[in-house]
Amino acid sequence: MAKDWKKTALLVIDMQNDFVLPGAPLRVDGAAAIVPNVTKSVELAREHGMLIVWVVREHDKLGRDVELFRRHLYTEKGGPTVKGHEGSELVEGLKMHEGDYKLVKTRFSAFFATNLHSVLLTAGIDSLVIVGIQTPNCIRQTVFDAVALDYPSVSVIVDATAAKTPEVHSANIIDMKNIGVATPTLEEWCNLSA
Repeated sequence: MAKDWKKTALLVIDMQNDFVLPGAPLRVDGAAAIVPNVTKSVELAREHGMLIVWVVREHDKLGRDVELFRRHLYTEKGGPTVKGHEGSELVEGLKMHEGDYKLVKTRFSAFFATNLHSVLLTAGIDSLVIVGIQTPNCIRQTVFDAVALDYPSVSVIVDATAAKTPEVHSANIIDMKNIGVATPTLEEWCNLSA
């Protein structure tokens, strides 16, 4: 895991109302439970001067930029995580600050068809710590792309990430660990700074 905090970025992925709140259209069952740990991860990152990247989905009202398999969720009235709608906002308790970076994505990976890699290189970032949802989709795809792009240190905080079930979450954590990704708990990651 990274020890040079100024060269490390915290990626907070998809912690938005439409993925977290009860009754939300794309609710991930484990999402609400990790909000306190995501919040603590952000607080620790701020204390150490890390770059915080808020990775969010924001879609066109008609879903023209969403994956083919989700287009049926969009109508003239909109759909999940439409830009400017309440569902696309960060869940209560999480807030962007000046100096943070907001990255909008329309696919699972935060690297796919975005400028994330360029932003990180420009900022001198070579280590990533990832929190948020959902483990088999956006977390996993982002992590695998980071590994493919040769980031020397990629970590996933296991109790600040979640999936629809604990079993799905655990299976994906094992897969990421098997490709050299660090998988600390929040407490273990916090102890690095002590």
